[in-house]
Amino acid sequence: MKWEGNRESDNVEDRRGDGGGGGGFGIGGGSLSIGTVVIAVVASLLFGVNPLSILSMLSGGSGQMTQVQPAHQPPANDRTTKFVKTVLADTEDTWTALFRERGATYVDPHLVLFSGRTPTACGMGATATGPFYCPGDQKIYIDLSFYRLMRERFGVSGEFAQAYVIAHEVGHHVQNLMGISEKVENARRGMSERQANAMSVRLELQADCFAGIWANHANQARHILESGDVETALNAASAIGDDALQRQARGEVVPDSFTHGTSAQRVRWFKRGIESGKIAACNTFQARQL
Repeated sequence: MKWEGNRESDNVEDRRGDGGGGGGFGIGGGSLSIGTVVIAVVASLLFGVNPLSILSMLSGGSGQMTQVQPAHQPPANDRTTKFVKTVLADTEDTWTALFRERGATYVDPHLVLFSGRTPTACGMGATATGPFYCPGDQKIYIDLSFYRLMRERFGVSGEFAQAYVIAHEVGHHVQNLMGISEKVENARRGMSERQANAMSVRLELQADCFAGIWANHANQARHILESGDVETALNAASAIGDDALQRQARGEVVPDSFTHGTSAQRVRWFKRGIESGKIAACNTFQARQL
């Protein structure tokens, strides 16, 4: 991926080394992560926590999580930090232009780098949640150790795959600005758990499609893509499908509990976004087949 030398965003807050605050792990119902089940996978792999306990806790059950210690704080201008700032700036440029075409104004999100845990408007964020977007403060939260997990555990490497992760969370911000997230949350309140999960899947797949839209326009404007980049992003989308994560964490797949979509679905909607570059092509809520 070609990104060095491009504009860096000023909307990145570096909290690494702060140590966070509070006691156990909690997350508000309004937060939108890149994979609810990945919480259990990451926790079990990195911190020795029973993944079923974490899943129970997130669904409203009880459970305690071992306190996460902050990692060593890297320099604020290290390569990965500059990469994150550049990718965020690229999403800002892309969505500002797309909103302007629709007669609307894009409001830049802020991105928070943290280690261990950090307070958010959606509750206490932790490394084990993976990257997530909080609509309450319009911020994206990411512990960069997630990229190491992608590489070492899921076999997903490449900077464009890492950019896809950021672009997906920015996709949730776009949904928030467009009022889509609020409509989905309101609809979910009157649904059964299975129906509510199905609505969440459509929301997540649309965020994947929006990530593809960013890649399409960014490549047209700034020629960021190199050979093999799209494949690495597709590998990332496949690795974090609900079916793949559940099979790895529990050895079985429970479709009714899916909240983000299967590997095939995530790949399909990201490809739709990157191939079309059009917001209208990402209407997962009217799609008969996901």
